[in-house]
Amino acid sequence: MNQQTLAGKTALISGGARGIGRATALKLAQAGCDVVINYFNSSDVADALCQQLQQQYQVNAWAIQANVADPASVKSLFEAIGERHQRLDFLISNAASGVLKPALKMTLKHWRWCLETNALALNLLVQQAKPMMPRGSRVFALSSLGAGRAIPNYAFIGASKAALEALVRSLSLELAVDGINVNTISAGVIDTDALKHFPNREQLLDEFQSRSLSERALTADDVANVIYLLCQPEAEMIKGQTIFVDAGYSTLG
Repeated sequence: MNQQTLAGKTALISGGARGIGRATALKLAQAGCDVVINYFNSSDVADALCQQLQQQYQVNAWAIQANVADPASVKSLFEAIGERHQRLDFLISNAASGVLKPALKMTLKHWRWCLETNALALNLLVQQAKPMMPRGSRVFALSSLGAGRAIPNYAFIGASKAALEALVRSLSLELAVDGINVNTISAGVIDTDALKHFPNREQLLDEFQSRSLSERALTADDVANVIYLLCQPEAEMIKGQTIFVDAGYSTLG
């Protein structure tokens, strides 16, 4: 049985009902952490996950609908959290969205959608979370390899992820005085529900695996494991970093 290393802690995971968010919720709950699952339009899935966490790990878990790109919605999210929790130890900004088209076919609406959901959301969440976060708290933002390399039809999403990584560095500087660590987790190609929207899904998976330094496929659990490790007190001195969880893919250029 795993030790309850995070017992008494509370985590908020945006986009927590599926993929990496779901895997992270399961990992943190296994360690005894109470979990708030934020979702946008996955009510049934989020509720089912909360029931699983409560029954399997005997932690408090509940789901709240909110659009993390909208300031009023984020404010309402934290008002709801504040009714049940006095503190928030871990904030995982995982929710993401975007438009898969060539850059030359994009519009201002597409640009705002990508930037607001994938980058601005982190700032909105931190603004509301900071008063609830004690010293030693952690903030994580989920990025992708497209922040630093060209991927077909990924232009605006990649740009928003690059902006997210820059924002993490600034937030790390600003929150250091409060003892709050902020880091980016950049994940490699994982076969999640989100990847099913890519027309070249199989090609992406094959190309990633061909350059991976691991014999097995990268999974959402691998990313969740790293987030869990960075929640430990021993990770206190890791601040403002972009940490790649990509089976060595990025080491090959």
